[in-house]
Amino acid sequence: MIETVRVNLGPRSYDIEIGPGLLARSGALIAPHLHRSRVAVLTDETVAPLHLEGLRDGLAGQGIDMVSLALPAGEQTKGWPQLCRAVDWLLDQKIERNDMILALGGGVIGDLAGFAAAVLRRGVRFVQVPTTLLAQVDSSVGGKTGINAPQGKNLIGAFHQPTLVLADTDVLSSLPGREFLSGYGEVVKYGLLGDAEFFDWLEAHGPDMAAGDMAARVHAVRRSCEMKAEIVARDETEQGDRALLNLGHTFCHALESATGYSDRLLHGEGVAIGCALAFELSARLGLCAQEDPSRLRAHLRDMGMKTDLADIPGDLPEAEALMNLMAQDKKVVDGQLRFVLARGIGTAFVSAEVPPEILHGLLADALSAR
Repeated sequence: MIETVRVNLGPRSYDIEIGPGLLARSGALIAPHLHRSRVAVLTDETVAPLHLEGLRDGLAGQGIDMVSLALPAGEQTKGWPQLCRAVDWLLDQKIERNDMILALGGGVIGDLAGFAAAVLRRGVRFVQVPTTLLAQVDSSVGGKTGINAPQGKNLIGAFHQPTLVLADTDVLSSLPGREFLSGYGEVVKYGLLGDAEFFDWLEAHGPDMAAGDMAARVHAVRRSCEMKAEIVARDETEQGDRALLNLGHTFCHALESATGYSDRLLHGEGVAIGCALAFELSARLGLCAQEDPSRLRAHLRDMGMKTDLADIPGDLPEAEALMNLMAQDKKVVDGQLRFVLARGIGTAFVSAEVPPEILHGLLADALSAR
C-alpha cells in the first residue's frame, strides 16, 4: 500500500513515501542518502514517547545510530528560544554539513527543524518524518521552513527542501480526534482550490477516513501531496501559483494570532474556518454561488469540524482589529493584501481586489453571529 509522489525540482527533487509501516522501514529508505551512519533527530515531548523508539529501531536495522532532542510540544515552541536551543544542540552533537537531520513530529517540529537545518553550517540536509495528518499533507512538503514572530506567524524562515519525506499513515492512529480533524482542514483545502472531483470523493469518504480506513487515508494523503508537489514544482518560492496553497490562511493566521496561538484554535481548524470565510467572501463578491460556501460548511459539519467564528471559544477582536492582524500577513505585497478567492469548488485564484468594506462587513457579520 506504499505510494510514492515525486517533487520535481531538478537536482533538488525528492520523493514523498506514503503508507503504513514506514517507521519500521526508515533505515532502508534513509540509508542511501547518508554519508555516515548517524542522524540527529529533532522531535517534541508528545511525539517522542509514542514514536521515537519505533524510528530508532527502524534506523538500527540498517546500522544507523541516532541522537535525539525532544523540544516542548505546541506552537509556542516555534520561536527564537527553542530554535537557538536546537541549533546549539546540533552543534554540540558535531553535526556536519554532509550529515542528516530528521524532523519527527507535526508542523511545528517540521518547520523549526527544517529552519535549523537551513541555517546550520549554511545548509544541512534533512528528512521530514511527519506524524500528524496536517504535516503529512502540507507542511512537510515544499521546503517552507521557519518560526513565528510576535508580529505574526511564519515571518522568519527560509526555503529549504527536504531530501526525503516519510509519511507513515500508521502513526495517524495515535492522534487525538481533534488533532486528526485539524489536519483534515488542509486536506479539504486541496479539493477546494483545484480538484472538484477530490472534494466529491472527500464528501463520500471523509467520514471513513476519520474512522480509520487505511486505504482512504493513504489515498487522501497521496492526492493532497500530488497536488502540492505539482504546484511547488511550478512555483517553488511562491511567486505565483504557490500562493493558491494559502486558501483560507489569511483569515486563519489572523485568527491564530487573535487566540494567542493557543489550543483555542488549532491550525487546521483555522484553515477550515478560513476556507469557509474565503468562499463566503467570494460569494459576496459575486464570484461564486452562495451554494458553494453552504456546501463546504455542510461537509465540515458532517466531519464534526469547526466552521465559523462562532465555534471559537472565548473573546475575539472586533472586525477592524482582525483586519489589522491580516495586514501583518507575509502575503502582503506593496501594501496590498492578497486573498485566495474562488469561482466555485475546485476553481481558486489569487486576487488583491477585495474592497475593505466588503471584508469588514463579512467579519462583522461573522462576529455578530457568535
